[in-house]
Amino acid sequence: MIGTLIGIIFVLVVLGILWWGIQRVLPMLPIAEPFLTVINVLLVIVAAFVALWVISMLLGMAGIHVPLMGGLK
Repeated sequence: MIGTLIGIIFVLVVLGILWWGIQRVLPMLPIAEPFLTVINVLLVIVAAFVALWVISMLLGMAGIHVPLMGGLK
């Protein structure tokens, strides 16, 4: 269980560093403002899904089974 918590913290730190890097690079791109906003929103959605998927996989390896989208009713 401790290994799972360490794995979750590690994943969140890595995603945070990637998020920080992307936030620094996006303003440097020569793209109009509305498109940057759309890209930012898409990145938030993708990052949230990646974080939830990795955390659910780590919890599954620890023996805590989390139902995914198919299990929700």
